[in-house]
Amino acid sequence: MKSEINKYVDHTNLKPFARKMDIERLCTEAARYKFASVCVNPYNVPLAKALLKGTDVKVCTVIGFPLGANTTKIKVAEAEEAYDNGCDEFDMVINVGALKDGLYDYVKNEIKAVVDAVKGKTVKVIIETGLISDDEKVTATKLACEAGAHFVKTCTGVSQGVATPEDVKLMYETITDHSKTHVKASSGIRTYADAAALIEAGADRLGTSSGINIIEGAPENVYNKYRV
Repeated sequence: MKSEINKYVDHTNLKPFARKMDIERLCTEAARYKFASVCVNPYNVPLAKALLKGTDVKVCTVIGFPLGANTTKIKVAEAEEAYDNGCDEFDMVINVGALKDGLYDYVKNEIKAVVDAVKGKTVKVIIETGLISDDEKVTATKLACEAGAHFVKTCTGVSQGVATPEDVKLMYETITDHSKTHVKASSGIRTYADAAALIEAGADRLGTSSGINIIEGAPENVYNKYRV
């Protein structure tokens, strides 16, 4: 386990009823704990960007969230607007139905379209592990890699399923070049033990609203310096 567990955390608030004060709190916490990013809905990207100016915390948003069933044109437009608003990272939901129908070129081309739209910024591809088979998880991971995505991510947290070490390990082992593509675990990560198991399985990023609990629950002799 690496000691800088705070750098794994995408501090997340994707609630549909999140208000300005909630995003302000999220960003204050992220800056205080030096998390990797905040993950917010597209509407809140300009606010988060302004609040985090001068910090190393990145702003992440979601594309095609939560169903992934928008058209490619809409996903690209959503990504382009977030890019123009200063967003640093983009977590896009694949079209799960298209994957299940075997429309692999469609799925890959859609991912690539979003990758191209954000001009080199980080794209994380949500494959909704709770909705697909192991074979489909392998296929989706390969498609994301081929399309140039930087991360493959487990779940939205809205639909079925939570991040599991087994799924993370499967995705990690499917990736052939770990210098280009990584794994983000998301959904159901609430404790230090959850985080440790997922990182051990191969996750390089954790999407969670419980980042503070994870840090505060870490063993004193390992992570005490990251408590503030």
